Order: sequence, then C-alpha cells, then structure tokens
Amino acid sequence: MTTASTPPSIGLGLWKIPKPQTAALVREAIQVGYRHLDSACDYGNEKETGEGIRKALADGLCRRDDLWVTSKLWNTYHKAEHVRPALERTLADMNLDHLDLFLIHFPIPLAFVPFETRYPPGWTFDPSAPKPFMKAAPVPVIETWQAMERLVEAGLVRHIGVSNFCVSLLRDLLSQARIRPVVNQVESHPYLAQEKLLRYCREEGVAFTAFSPLGAPSYVPLGMARPEDSVLLEPCVLAAAGRLGKTPAQVVLRWAVQRGTSAVPKTEKPARLAENLAVGNFELSDAEMGAISALDRNRRFNDPGVFCEQAFGTFFPIYE
Repeated sequence: MTTASTPPSIGLGLWKIPKPQTAALVREAIQVGYRHLDSACDYGNEKETGEGIRKALADGLCRRDDLWVTSKLWNTYHKAEHVRPALERTLADMNLDHLDLFLIHFPIPLAFVPFETRYPPGWTFDPSAPKPFMKAAPVPVIETWQAMERLVEAGLVRHIGVSNFCVSLLRDLLSQARIRPVVNQVESHPYLAQEKLLRYCREEGVAFTAFSPLGAPSYVPLGMARPEDSVLLEPCVLAAAGRLGKTPAQVVLRWAVQRGTSAVPKTEKPARLAENLAVGNFELSDAEMGAISALDRNRRFNDPGVFCEQAFGTFFPIYE
C-alpha cells in the first residue's frame, strides 16, 4: 500500500466524465503520471474507472500501491447499516480490495434507496414522481462517521474524510471522532479561496483538497456559471501565465498547490492531462500569489442551497 497519509497534490477529478471515455482517460492519466484519482458513487462511472485502473496495472504503468484512489459515500447511505454495503459496492465496481480514501460526499443525509431500485440513486427519492423531491433522513454525522471508522478497522479503506464540510461541522466531528478525518474536500478556487476554512484545517492537521479548482468552466455546461465568470480571464492570471510561459489553468493550479492544498481538476481532453499535472516545476512570486488570492469574492458555484431547489425541488442549504 502507499505510505502517504495525504493525497498527491494534483489528481484527476472524474465528475462529469462520460462513461464511454472514462476507462481510456483513466489509463491515459496514469500513463502520463497521475497517481491520484478522485471518484464517487454519484459520478456513475466507477466501473469504467476501475476498468481504466485494471488496464493500467495490466500494462505495467504502475503498481496498485502507487495509486491514491478516492471515492465518496453518497447521501442516501448515511445510516450506519448502509455505509459498508455502499463501500463494498464501490469496491466491486472498481475491482479493488481497498480505497485509499473514502469521504462523506455531502453533509446531506437522504432517505435510503436500495441498490436494486436505482444505482447510483441520485438526489431525488422518486425521479418518476410528478414533482420529484429530496427526502431528508435524520441521521447525525457522528453515526455515519463511526460506521466509516469501522471500514478503516476492517482494512477496506486506508483513510476517511469529509467533503463539503464547513468549519462548524468539522469542529464538531473532530470533538467526537476516534479516527480523525484526514481530508476535507471542498470547492475552492481564486474566487472562493476559503481562507478561514483552510487555516482551520491546517491548524487541525486536516488536508484540504480543492474540487473545481479552475472555478466556472465546470459549471458553464450545467447553466450554473457564465463563460465570463472564468478566473482564467483575470489580468493577474494572464500576466503570470505570460511571465512564466504557462497556461492560465496551470497558473491557477499552481496557486492552489503553492498555498498548501491539493486539487482535482477534471478534463475530458487527453492533451490537457499532462498540462494540468505539470505545475510542480515553477513558482509564482509573492506578488502574483497575493494578486490571485485578492480575487476572492466568496463566489460559490456548487451550492446545494441554490441548485437543490432549482434542480431537485427541495431547499437544502448547508452553508450560511
């Protein structure tokens, strides 16, 4: 097994990667040097991700021990009795005997949907209803967490963590956990720097992983952002890219790594894989880091308090 206790600084995010492309893209990513793969039940492509891993291992591109594979517990599996079966379904789909990291995907416990009814179960309790809605379940975070701890003790996962947790939720969990979360994965980019959350995680020894580290581009196709919302168009980003001979995306990813976080950018384009990974051989100046950090405007693209009501008929805020 890998000996690292935190994920490599740049990983491949697998959200929204179409199933037909996933296996080849995962194999290609491993070939160009990725060792951190970020998956989830809800992405609907874990079988294909597993196939890509299998092909890479069979081709001798790396060993399983070299990979850091993350997945996430979906909202409908928060009750203690559903946590292990959910993890075992992910392991079976990915053809793995363990995960390196298993996260609570959202602090949004929903009513259980059996595997045979629908998998992945999605957000709504009954998508065929005249007005589909999310059906909340009264499950405390600590109940879910204690079941996650048992997965570590069973050797099915090496590490456990959380995603989309604010400071208050994380503080409460840390006060009760026997096994501390090693990672909090949250949306973070220059428009949503999350400085207080990052500082708190750093002080508590919890690694901080940024999803959607490039901001708007992931959300434009979903109608949740406009093309002009892109941080890649900012003058300070373009200036740094020009000075360094790098792309704007590489500059933004370097900003994430240089401030001490890991990041899981998503791409469907094989040519971008190497570009996104190649951010370890240059540095931004203090002035460039400061200018990019100053872009922070608390602009959250992935906010359940907005999209759950718009898309799933249910108001479900988790951030203030």
